[in-house]
Amino acid sequence: MGLGDKIKNAAEHATGKAKETTGDATNNDDLKADGMKDQVSADAKKVGENVKDEFKKD
Repeated sequence: MGLGDKIKNAAEHATGKAKETTGDATNNDDLKADGMKDQVSADAKKVGENVKDEFKKD
């Protein structure tokens, strides 16, 4: 995984966490759900990039 991809995924995850926390604090279920979706998306991208990295090692 390139450094740029790692930074983008970390930023997306952090943004999602912030949305989730804000949504929870303000009882905004839509914002909370959007934040959780962003985190899952970032995590899925990270897993996909890690798989590609493993294949590149061989």
